[in-house]
Amino acid sequence: MARPRPGEAANPAPPTVQRVRLRFAKRGRLRFLSHRDVARSFERAVRRAGVPVSHSHGFSPHPRLSWVGAAPTGSASEAEYLEIGLTRVVDIAALATALDAALPAGLDILDAAVAEGASLPDRIDASRWVVELPGVEPEALRAALDALLAQESVVVERVTPSGRRQIDVRAALAHASVLDAEPSRDAPSAFSRPSAAAPAAVCATMAAVVRQTTPAVRPDDVLGALDVVAGLRLPAPAKATRTAQGLLDDRGDLADPLGSDRVTTRA
Repeated sequence: MARPRPGEAANPAPPTVQRVRLRFAKRGRLRFLSHRDVARSFERAVRRAGVPVSHSHGFSPHPRLSWVGAAPTGSASEAEYLEIGLTRVVDIAALATALDAALPAGLDILDAAVAEGASLPDRIDASRWVVELPGVEPEALRAALDALLAQESVVVERVTPSGRRQIDVRAALAHASVLDAEPSRDAPSAFSRPSAAAPAAVCATMAAVVRQTTPAVRPDDVLGALDVVAGLRLPAPAKATRTAQGLLDDRGDLADPLGSDRVTTRA
């Protein structure tokens, strides 16, 4: 094998000529996939769909798929983002449709756009979460949120692979509120219409906008902070769904990371 010249990559791959950004959802039972499982699913779907994905150089080339802020295992999401490098220019609507068909049900492509301007990580600094709390009265949640928002700092502890970490939840929490009851997208919830024989179940719903920090503050960290300040403990597991990511403005809104050039595939 010829030795590469100085400054030349070993086993060079075709260059990247276009980058496409995708928004996708993680729904239903697939919310229990880890980030690595999601990445493997996309790598397989890229091959099945015949996407001309570019690869890294070297003797073990990898597809150029770049991820931003993956949702925690067990959380659903309507706003996950991925950037794909391509070796030729393609029609992004056709690419999104083909990739969506190659993915398992529950990983759904929602929007696509050509990558231009600022990088994807520079377009995201906060997330909006909706968390269903079965067995919790809305007034109890409202009182707990008032207590949390009144604090300047609320620290919780999380066990990570590198050890125990102290996380200031209040510093990352931009705002939070109690939502009116509405049905979950993924499955019938406590808000579903009750039968004649069964009363409606109690279930409060929290909306929270959380700034990106290191380590990232997760919905279960916010629930831990509510326990710290107000003793709010859940009688049943919560269900968290990320509904948006983007740059947080002064009004508390999140700007669309894909901008105005996005192509919507399906809801």
